[in-house]
Amino acid sequence: MKIVILDALTFGETSLEAFEELGELKVYQTTTADETQERIADADVIVSNKVVITDSMMAESPSLKLICVAATGMNNVDLEAAFTRGIAVKNVAGYSTDSVIQHTFSMLFYLMGHSRYYDEYVKSGDWQQSPVFTNVTKPFFEIKGKKWGIIGLGEIGRGVANIATGFGAEVSYYSTSGANENPDYKRVTLSQLIEESDIVSIHAPLNAQTQDLIAHSELLQLKDGAILLNLGRGGIVSEEALSVIIDAKPIYVGLDVLTKEPMSDPHPLMNITNSERLYVTPHIAWTSVEARDKLIAMVIENIRTFMDE
Repeated sequence: MKIVILDALTFGETSLEAFEELGELKVYQTTTADETQERIADADVIVSNKVVITDSMMAESPSLKLICVAATGMNNVDLEAAFTRGIAVKNVAGYSTDSVIQHTFSMLFYLMGHSRYYDEYVKSGDWQQSPVFTNVTKPFFEIKGKKWGIIGLGEIGRGVANIATGFGAEVSYYSTSGANENPDYKRVTLSQLIEESDIVSIHAPLNAQTQDLIAHSELLQLKDGAILLNLGRGGIVSEEALSVIIDAKPIYVGLDVLTKEPMSDPHPLMNITNSERLYVTPHIAWTSVEARDKLIAMVIENIRTFMDE
């Protein structure tokens, strides 16, 4: 069986040796749209994180039996075409929950504690010239007693809610589907959540209900000093609107996901004046060493299960 991994660079140093036990392995660090067809032409199994697999590519790959998506979302595969052609598609879920939860709080603490300012204050030598032992130029607050609104109370959202409650926050949530009922937390409307929360974190998928969910009006509704974190999907927060509002209103925003990744050049968020209010990480919330190890193990198990069927 021929197995082709199309974008191994996204897995970093995670070992891929276990794939060799399953068949003949070919590994590509990256694959462009123009390279995909040639690389999968004689494959029985392909593994893709974000490389797009189209109907025409499947049509020109007669041996293809299984597409393994090394992620939860499967929007990079034409699922209808795969079904029609009898090609199985398997994804993985839950591998990065703890990693994303941890990164949520990492982003929060960076913004809430003004970490960039204080790190630069010390490293610049300014502290050495201070007449007092401390610096309270940038005041920070405790999570305890604050209102934390969660958009998307799935597994990750519930994990964040549990820890936030442990810190003493008052948690509420907005169901983007309208179907999520959780008696442990107060369910509110989107407007209520935005207007009342000191911290808002997003852990929802991108779909018709969440596209540009947080745009100009919602950003303006946020409290002065509020912190907004998006660890769901790019496109939920309007980056164009954010680039304007963040300079007009004192809010703090952490983004791990953008509409286009890598971010486009030029990008409106690269030209804001109050850059200290914005913290952007390059879609790394899912990438703890443990999460990537678990991801690969689950992909391998998907292949083994398929072979045994």
